[in-house]
Amino acid sequence: MSGHHNIEKGANDAQRGKIFTRHGNLITLAARKGGDPSMNSTLRLAIDNAKKDNFPNVNIDRAIKRGTGELKGQAEIMEISYEGHGPAGIAVIVECLTDNKNRTITNVRTIFNKGGGNLGSTGGVGWMFERKGVIGAKSKGNPEEIELLAIDAGADDIQTDGERVTVYTPLNTLHQVVEALKAKGVEVEKAEVVMKPKELVRIEDETKAKNILDFLGALEEDLDVTNVYSNADISEELMKKIGK
Repeated sequence: MSGHHNIEKGANDAQRGKIFTRHGNLITLAARKGGDPSMNSTLRLAIDNAKKDNFPNVNIDRAIKRGTGELKGQAEIMEISYEGHGPAGIAVIVECLTDNKNRTITNVRTIFNKGGGNLGSTGGVGWMFERKGVIGAKSKGNPEEIELLAIDAGADDIQTDGERVTVYTPLNTLHQVVEALKAKGVEVEKAEVVMKPKELVRIEDETKAKNILDFLGALEEDLDVTNVYSNADISEELMKKIGK
């Protein structure tokens, strides 16, 4: 586990509700630049990701109308991020979508304080990360074929784990790489913009690893938090050892 700690699919209603809220807010935010997915690649990507999590079409339509201003009396959704240090001094970036900044900052600061971290100022750790496009794809055959196809389309880094392929791209080529993969029949499971750590900090101590995972998990559970990024590198073996 390293880098990006995004909100994953869950079985219970609370997790599903958070996933749906996140998708609705992302679609609303993207729709501010135009409500036609064929003319707005960011909106099209947000809709595609939402549908993969079974986000209902009626909710998609409502979120688009909220973003374009067709729904009156709706609180504005704001995009905001926080930076700081977590347990063991790891660098952390927390991205949020909220209709109440005061509530969000209070909740995030409380989690940092309880987790032994320190919420800092904007830019404090941001320089340790770079904004990249990331695509999660599933290989039905030879993952090297996806790698070559993605590089030709503009990708700059590919990681493989069995059938799963993670493709990193510059921001300006994310959409064209997605379309190139789809055109060749590659199953694209997720495509989004993330903050990728430039260097990772290896965590080998069990207590530190547990504290970090508990801290990151608490951030992810907050309803306003959409993404959590850190430069912690915890091996799968250590995660299993501490029951995560």
